[in-house]
Amino acid sequence: MSAVFEKPSLTRRVAPMLVGFDGPLAFAVFLLACAGLLTMYSSGFDHGTRFADHGRNMLIAGVIMFVVAQVPPQRLMSFAVPLYTIGVALLVAVAIFGLTKKGARRWINVGIVIQPSEILKIAMPLMLAWWFQKREGQMRAADFLMAGVLLAIPVGLIVKQPDLGTAILVMVAGLSVIFFAGLSWKLILPPVAIGLLAAVLLVVFEGQLCAEGYRWPILHDYQQQRICTLLDPSKDPLGKGFHIIQGMIAIGSGGLFGKGFMQGTQTHLEFIPERTTDFIFAAFSEEFGLLGNLCLIAGFIFLVLRGLAIALEASTLFARLLAGAITMIFFTYAFVNMGMVSGILPVVGVPLPFISYGGTAMVTLGMGLGILMSISKAKRLVQS
Repeated sequence: MSAVFEKPSLTRRVAPMLVGFDGPLAFAVFLLACAGLLTMYSSGFDHGTRFADHGRNMLIAGVIMFVVAQVPPQRLMSFAVPLYTIGVALLVAVAIFGLTKKGARRWINVGIVIQPSEILKIAMPLMLAWWFQKREGQMRAADFLMAGVLLAIPVGLIVKQPDLGTAILVMVAGLSVIFFAGLSWKLILPPVAIGLLAAVLLVVFEGQLCAEGYRWPILHDYQQQRICTLLDPSKDPLGKGFHIIQGMIAIGSGGLFGKGFMQGTQTHLEFIPERTTDFIFAAFSEEFGLLGNLCLIAGFIFLVLRGLAIALEASTLFARLLAGAITMIFFTYAFVNMGMVSGILPVVGVPLPFISYGGTAMVTLGMGLGILMSISKAKRLVQS
């Protein structure tokens, strides 16, 4: 009789939580996290406790990932509307009486100071995946139009703060859901063509459009300056163009094999601005070179491909759309950060996943990974 009432061991209680845990995804994240710790140790050598804080943030993100992975996708769907509603309400509150720092109103004090736009990185794909799940099998043009409205509201509020980097990530998350839900290519190609034409015209008429005193009507002055600086950073090498120029110098000076761990002169002589946050890819490139970059990019490619595979294998429309959107968030993080540091995209505040320092972004990444793990786990449990 005693055996019947014997308390199960800790191993037996934890084992069900690990059943179906996505090993390949976890392995890719582990390797990227190791690269992040190495780079932070070097680039943050004179930033006090930044390396230790980065490790702590990774542990917190890991715990969040593990907890979220235990929540079934159907349960996640029930959080979609409340989380989106709270997020948008907080964005409105920020616009009315938010805290202003360095000319941007992005934060609000609710007992603790938070940045509500971060909530929308997860709430937006959750909301739109829920929206299309409820209309599965009977989608009409009006459903896609309403999805666009649901996306435009928070994106517009975030752009107004202004916070272009977060707005891009939220917009990509939402557009990914709309695209994966079956948006017609006839509606996708025209804006893409207009965007490409605008980029060509911008390059051709850069002299006139970026002339001193000329103001673009739809952008803030600092946003216009970032685009013009991208086109020709040498116009102000010690001012607005300093970030891009020093980033490119660091990347180029790394050569094929890099200067070696802790040997980056641009990094350690403090020529690279924001070397532990937005421009940490430049520090990594200098010390590990082209081969190191290729390995890092391969890690992100594997992460994205694994996320898309989870999306393709998901058992419900909601899970497929959500997994696809979360995966595209990871892709956008990496692509935009590497692009802006390399001088092919304007400088915006987008960190490099698992590499850059930042507690809020790490929490968001942990939640995103947890959602992917949850969807993968649900699929494997169904198969078994």
